[in-house]
Amino acid sequence: MVDLGVLIVHGMGVQGADFADGFIREMRRRVHRLGVVEERIAWRAGWWADLVRTREETLWRKLSRGHDLDFARIRRFIISHFGDALAYQRVPVPGADVYTLLHARIRAHLAELRAQMGGDRPIVVLAHSLGGTIVSNYVWDEQQHPTAGASAVEQMRTLTGIVTFGSNIPLFTLGLPEIVAIRFPGELLDARVAAAAKWLNFYDPDDVLGFPLKPLSPSYDAVVSADLEIDVGGLLASWNPLSHDKYWTDDDFTGPVARFIADVASVAAGAAE
Repeated sequence: MVDLGVLIVHGMGVQGADFADGFIREMRRRVHRLGVVEERIAWRAGWWADLVRTREETLWRKLSRGHDLDFARIRRFIISHFGDALAYQRVPVPGADVYTLLHARIRAHLAELRAQMGGDRPIVVLAHSLGGTIVSNYVWDEQQHPTAGASAVEQMRTLTGIVTFGSNIPLFTLGLPEIVAIRFPGELLDARVAAAAKWLNFYDPDDVLGFPLKPLSPSYDAVVSADLEIDVGGLLASWNPLSHDKYWTDDDFTGPVARFIADVASVAAGAAE
């Protein structure tokens, strides 16, 4: 029996469908060493980069055709990273915009995760960079206007843990009249599982795209369990903005996250008995 599901959502930049393969292997190894049977946790990679990649590549071809643009590699980096964030902004146009398509993809990943678990079980979401904003918006939308016919997992009503890392959620609050956090944890959790729920936000002070969340507003201070300052990236990246992409393989991040997942899985297993 599966006690817990984990969805991993990537952030900005060029990402393949296999972006989380190595991370999941490492997490499985770590939680197993912490005494959790591997089969009791279902893992799912929340890949969405393909929804914007074609648009970004088309944009670059249009702009560079017939023009000798300097710093081409840097320009393509900016398009592939910040283009994701710009494309994600909701646009009031007929049909499905990127915001809608991307949320539909997250819902599909949640449906697959539910199938892996065999039903509505507690879930933990790990979200890097822009992925944290996507997850927060998705949960907010489901809490305001639940998708008709969607399962409890798809509506995030069994959300037991959020782990954001390198999060730029604060940047997306600049246009809001009031900064209000999502409700957390999910309302359909066993009391014991709800008591173990946490929102952990990891950031490296040298990561210029990663920020603490609790100072945003009283509601964020209430629902975010901890802003955890860590040092990621090793000798070449730990002291500079390159640290933004180094959380995935750093012990300062993977160790605490594995312990949190193992703890939640153990509580969920006890509640299910």
